Amino acid sequence: MRPIRALTAALLPALLPALLAALLVGLTACGISPTDVQDRGSSPVVTIPPPTKTIFMIKNGKLSLEPAHVENDTVASLLGALFDASNQPLKDVDTALRGFRYLRTKSSVNPPQRDEVQLPRTSTLTVYISGGGTLTKLGIAQIVCTAQQYTVLETVRIVRENENGPSKVEGQFTCGEFRKVTS
Repeated sequence: MRPIRALTAALLPALLPALLAALLVGLTACGISPTDVQDRGSSPVVTIPPPTKTIFMIKNGKLSLEPAHVENDTVASLLGALFDASNQPLKDVDTALRGFRYLRTKSSVNPPQRDEVQLPRTSTLTVYISGGGTLTKLGIAQIVCTAQQYTVLETVRIVRENENGPSKVEGQFTCGEFRKVTS
């Protein structure tokens, strides 16, 4: 044990300046003096484009899947894009929904709970629209087939709300009913 103490006592005075120098270098880090926080402008922002989905438009008298930019990944946003496209000039596609407005949807996929009783779960989407004129079979097909791209929906019910009268149920449909206009 004594030889180690003697060695340590002999080396300590020689190593002390080197240890102090290493300690000082560690404290000064990279040689850049510290500064206060400085504002250099706004931080970079990444803009994510809206999701692209498809809607059913009419091409050569039949339904045709066409790309549409939607606000988010919901059936309500998709139907909103379908009706918005109906109010814009279209090049090589057409729509049977001119004069109609999309109002809202109501889904029974996640039914509300009333008085501590869960209402029955179905997979029907109710689409509320407004507008005058006749809602043609192609117009109904556009709504139903666009909505049923969300495979959880088995049926789509269309209700037309009237300003001066009661609402009218146009019917409950599936996209499969419109095979003649989809192929």
